[in-house]
Amino acid sequence: MSKSGDLLAMADAVLLPGFAGHTPPDWVRRRLGEGLAGVVLFSRNIADPAQVTRLTAALRAENPAALIGTDEETGEVTRLEVGTGSTRPGGYALGVVDDVALTEALAADLARDLAAAGITIDFAPSADVNSNPDNPVIGLRSFGADPDLVSRHTRAFVRGMQSVGVAACAKHFPGHGDTSVDSHHGVPRVASGGIEDALRPFRAAIEEGVRSIMTGHLLVPTYDPELPATLSPKVLTGLLREELGFDGMIVTDGIEMTAVSGVHGIGGASARAIAAGADAICVGGERADEATAIGVRDAIAAAVTEGLLPEERLADAARRVRELAGWTASSGSAPGANGHLGLSAARRAVRVTRRSSAAVLPLTTAPHVLELSPEMNLAIDKGTPWGVAGPLAGLLPGTTVTRFAAGQATGAAIEDLLAGAAGRPLVVVVRDVHRHPWQGEALRHLLSARPDAVVVEMGLPERSDLGAVHIATYGSAMVCGRAAAEVITGSL
Repeated sequence: MSKSGDLLAMADAVLLPGFAGHTPPDWVRRRLGEGLAGVVLFSRNIADPAQVTRLTAALRAENPAALIGTDEETGEVTRLEVGTGSTRPGGYALGVVDDVALTEALAADLARDLAAAGITIDFAPSADVNSNPDNPVIGLRSFGADPDLVSRHTRAFVRGMQSVGVAACAKHFPGHGDTSVDSHHGVPRVASGGIEDALRPFRAAIEEGVRSIMTGHLLVPTYDPELPATLSPKVLTGLLREELGFDGMIVTDGIEMTAVSGVHGIGGASARAIAAGADAICVGGERADEATAIGVRDAIAAAVTEGLLPEERLADAARRVRELAGWTASSGSAPGANGHLGLSAARRAVRVTRRSSAAVLPLTTAPHVLELSPEMNLAIDKGTPWGVAGPLAGLLPGTTVTRFAAGQATGAAIEDLLAGAAGRPLVVVVRDVHRHPWQGEALRHLLSARPDAVVVEMGLPERSDLGAVHIATYGSAMVCGRAAAEVITGSL
């Protein structure tokens, strides 16, 4: 192979692209056969467990050492259960329960499902400390706002996941929790004062032996006032490798995200990330085509030729990717997920505040449910089912539902809904009401007319004094809705 061919092959060995469809396209098969590091599966690739198993088998037939990853965080960010909603609550609910044995068991349970489907690396857990309650992208994905709590549950999740032979990946280094910008759209800035707290869960993950860490596209002025972490040698090499002593695989968050690609383009950002110390490039969440993957490969090879990226650094990155693939291939797995563990965890996370002396709960007649549905960040698939109405209808047949998005919850629409719900129990479901003024205004209107309403908060509950009964689920996963419905009907 020519020198140019060597570089292209080495560049392929650090790429984890996405693709469209439930079967591997020809270009993915061909590139895997030529040494592509692996792929990332998104919800567009997943129909059901049997299909995913066939898909991963087809991928591995082209390259037995291929890494196959996905973002299966449980809770809101689910890929395996995108069509039904997750059977496991997300990180914040686990932090509320604060039982590290439960978190470890749930992560191992998840890993059994992943291993059975042929997935070898899970881009989880979120080790972010959600110290900013207005954070638009982390929120419920975090274990909480306390660094000690997040650290112990990060450890437990890593321990459980890797005990089954699936590589865990702590993210988003060096911590996306204390930010107010979504890195899909811009460059979040991490406040200097909170960086040590943000780093603590990553230190814990490293001590626990986490096999991979994902970079965040974050500006951390304490370490580098100019370059976001994904592109910063000071953060990836100086801080993560040298100061924290991490020796596993560093993978980027989606490299096409505006925070890094906006200035350098996707290929340029990829080459700079490898030069900074990253080992694998995640690409294709939004640009899932062969041309993008080839462009990234060619840009990395060209960066070596042009002197931007030392060849030894690229070779070192490819080695770390191979080593992780070797670990996943030899680590084995244990079959048999526990279908009841997630629901048990969701039930334990529910918090109920009763503000009325009247016996509002349990409901014995079918209510009307209003679900206020905000626009979610891009990490959460828009098609993932959520809410309380579905599980409530299973327990109280005749339950009806209205769902309003922003712009639909007008005064006239609410008056019409109140008229239609007259004489029936009313349940109002919100998500992060404190972050969405339109939800707060709609809720005030509803409660002024129906102070007997039950309010279910499926996001972060900044207040618990809303409604005759306030139910906080700390998540909108399918099991969180089920747990809330059981509380409402007294069927626990």
